[in-house]
Amino acid sequence: MKVMVIGGTGTIGGAVVEQLKLRHEVIVVGARGGQHQVDIEDIAQVRALFGKVGRVDAVVVAAGALHVGSLAELTPEHFHVGLRGKLMGQVNVALVAREFLNDGGSITLTSGVDTEQPIRGAVAASTANAAVQGFVRAAAIELPRGLRINAVSPTVLKESVHLFGELFTGFEPIAASRAALSYARSVDGAETGRVYRAW
Repeated sequence: MKVMVIGGTGTIGGAVVEQLKLRHEVIVVGARGGQHQVDIEDIAQVRALFGKVGRVDAVVVAAGALHVGSLAELTPEHFHVGLRGKLMGQVNVALVAREFLNDGGSITLTSGVDTEQPIRGAVAASTANAAVQGFVRAAAIELPRGLRINAVSPTVLKESVHLFGELFTGFEPIAASRAALSYARSVDGAETGRVYRAW
């Protein structure tokens, strides 16, 4: 299969690329690196990306900006960071991907553990991540041509503990390579409308 991984130069995305390229042709897309570059918040850039790459069998998104901060300090703009980035950035990709996926193709988006296990400082992030999951479940029942859509909900990664570990006290970090298995399950599997817990 031909699989596009957006965010493929990041920690999770890089592990997803390594996992998928064992079996598939993988196109690596990043904000600044990779074979192609895209700002997923700009749907025109997303359309241009797919126009260059052409038809694919699967699309994985492991990207999207979020704001971390306490509820007492949050403003509407802080929420907009995640709603524009993590939610609408991924929705933009899913909407455009419908036109470029081969029959039976799949879309895999990324949410986060904080949707089910809230942590301090992640109100805005949890809001955006929960919306991603809602989109996936609802879109799954309407996608045509046998297209599938799922999300992966990863916990904190061992590779990122030095950056985010204090937010996840009591959580058991997992390796990015382990999280990548959930993405592979979505790409290579048959399910749709699922949220795979990578924790």
